[in-house]
Amino acid sequence: MGRSYAILTSIWLACVLIISSALHFIPSGGTASERRNEPIKSFVEKLSGTVVKFEMVYIPGGTYEMPDPLNPGRLLKVEIKPFWLGKTEATWDEFDVYMYRLDKADPKAKEADAVARPSHPYGAPDRGFGHFGYPAMSLTFHSAEHYCKWLSIKTGRKYRLPTEAEWEYACRANTLPAGKLDRQLLDRIAWHRDNSDEQTHPVASKEPNAWGLYDMLGNVAEWCIGIDGKPVVRGGSYIDPPENVHPLARAYQTPEWQLTDPQEPKSKWWLTDAPFVGFRVACDDNVHATVNTAAKRNLLLFASVCGM
Repeated sequence: MGRSYAILTSIWLACVLIISSALHFIPSGGTASERRNEPIKSFVEKLSGTVVKFEMVYIPGGTYEMPDPLNPGRLLKVEIKPFWLGKTEATWDEFDVYMYRLDKADPKAKEADAVARPSHPYGAPDRGFGHFGYPAMSLTFHSAEHYCKWLSIKTGRKYRLPTEAEWEYACRANTLPAGKLDRQLLDRIAWHRDNSDEQTHPVASKEPNAWGLYDMLGNVAEWCIGIDGKPVVRGGSYIDPPENVHPLARAYQTPEWQLTDPQEPKSKWWLTDAPFVGFRVACDDNVHATVNTAAKRNLLLFASVCGM
């Protein structure tokens, strides 16, 4: 009796572990405001080897008419395919894992992993604003792109930066206007010059938009791939006046963003004079296929172990 009980207990524990593994990447319903009267779909990405995790929100596809940023007065009709977008801006918690190899058993080891990593910044990269839970900042487009490449290799998903059409579509979320926002609304969802004390703030400390995305406006301006294929930042930032923080706000990098960088050529990784620039990640919509395959495989294993 005692031996049989021990065997059954072992099988039960194995089944629990397998079910947990199968459910690990199943997208969870969101808890923010509803999208089209349905719960917001999301999934949590965990960075293996660490306790760091972040959430991705599902953005439905659609046809989006956006003001042409290159030809004022003209509208562009863009087909947006379904994709996933970071619930928040990428934080130092996440970027530190990449930069300092915190997912490695020995972060100081110089093993080759075919991934380019940032040079060490000058001084404190967070400017003393705050670190854990704060948006990563002062980062070049090159930095953000290579982070996405590393993240793709690490997770097996296709991470990238959003296009500016995708970013604008997700920012407006079928609710926000194409131009300036009512000041009361802006204050509820964005950090800007008049309420930020001239520094970044922890992500998700303001209200989300209608699709459950935080800080799409303000805090740090976010790198995107422009309509013309050039890197562009969108949304305005904590140093911008309220009238310049809105869904159409955009800017290209200028030499002033690296004015005090002593290197020649200038750093590929850091913007010494642009602490207002960060990014958020996008992910192609292949998550369900990946999730369902893993879940089915693990559930089949569960059935075989439990004798079903």
